[in-house]
Amino acid sequence: MRMKMDARCDRSPSNRNRFIVVAKCLRAASPSSAAGRPGPRSISRDHYTRGRRPVRDRLDGYGGKRVGFWLDAMTIHTVLTNTLKLRVPLVMGGMQWVGKPALAAAVSNAGALGMLTALTQPTPEALRAAIEETRSLIDPQIAKERSQYGAFGVNITLLPAIVPPDYEGYARAALEAGVRIFETAGSNPEPVIKVLKQSGAFVIHKCTAIRHGLKAAQLGADMLSIDGLECAGHPGEDDIGGLVLLALAAEKSPIPFIASGGMANGRSLAAALALGACGANMGTRFMATRESDIHDKIKAHLVQSSERDTVHIMRSLRNTARVYKNKVALEVIEKEKQRAQFADIRPLVSGQRGKKVYENGEVDAGIWTAGQTAGLIHDIPTCKELVARIERDAEQVMTQSAALITPSPRL
Repeated sequence: MRMKMDARCDRSPSNRNRFIVVAKCLRAASPSSAAGRPGPRSISRDHYTRGRRPVRDRLDGYGGKRVGFWLDAMTIHTVLTNTLKLRVPLVMGGMQWVGKPALAAAVSNAGALGMLTALTQPTPEALRAAIEETRSLIDPQIAKERSQYGAFGVNITLLPAIVPPDYEGYARAALEAGVRIFETAGSNPEPVIKVLKQSGAFVIHKCTAIRHGLKAAQLGADMLSIDGLECAGHPGEDDIGGLVLLALAAEKSPIPFIASGGMANGRSLAAALALGACGANMGTRFMATRESDIHDKIKAHLVQSSERDTVHIMRSLRNTARVYKNKVALEVIEKEKQRAQFADIRPLVSGQRGKKVYENGEVDAGIWTAGQTAGLIHDIPTCKELVARIERDAEQVMTQSAALITPSPRL
């Protein structure tokens, strides 16, 4: 089947991303009905939009004729957007002391998926109140669009602790408050996933190894979040980067997956989709937004940082964490070189000290997590501005990539 771009299409770089020829358009336009494909007249004006963006289309014919669509705006449809009714395939990852109502609601209102961090709240009852606060901040139109699973989710991260939190209590509190989207992460999620699935929740399990993702799928997880070594927080102990992990997930995962770690802009999202992911999970990038309630000095510090300003701590204890490279982190590393035990570094890695960083803006007050994407943060936009920019840039990158494929003459 031959194809030519509509002669009226503006091919300038600024407008190139407004013209797209979609594979399924070509299939729909093909007269070949032997494979059960619909004919050209089955294409409707609304086929490539969710009803929120105008589309002007031209169908000049099929077979040996031209098939072109001139779009005022494009949208990215994936399993993630279609299932959870998102406008953009982006998820806000769980972040201790950062994943609060204002930020979670702002991310969701921007068209992505906001996520409350359960353990930021001191008790399950406090989480319930945070859920109600978040719900009160959700745009009514977003709430209407996402009536099946809800407008936002809750993160529950299971990590080694001297006195483990009541993970199942947090899960039940969120379920009772009406939440039906959850991100689980960390240690064995089986007890929590069991509770969530009994209530029909949609579970995204974040993991740093394919073997862990396969296990989560067996436990009932609906989607995986594949977390590469670039990520903030806990990257596991295998040291496998996102490129390899995502390619492996595309080969081996029986369920859809999104990309985590190293995601910060439109190019990141486009790369994730090219590797087989159905979306991207971002944490550090959402920290540096207007709605994030961490101290402005920390946001400004992230803008000034580079990809080299993070470091791994607690490697000797096999509880590795990527954190911002400050005086406290370097002190922890020095103690580890001297074979320190957890009791020796516990005062340094205290969560309460890290919380003060975000509250007071003192970079060296304690340990705080940040990913290598700090090097990709250049401003402090609103969530709406950031999500729109990422969507626009991802579309442009994918369109440019598609243009690399040219028809070859048949011999």
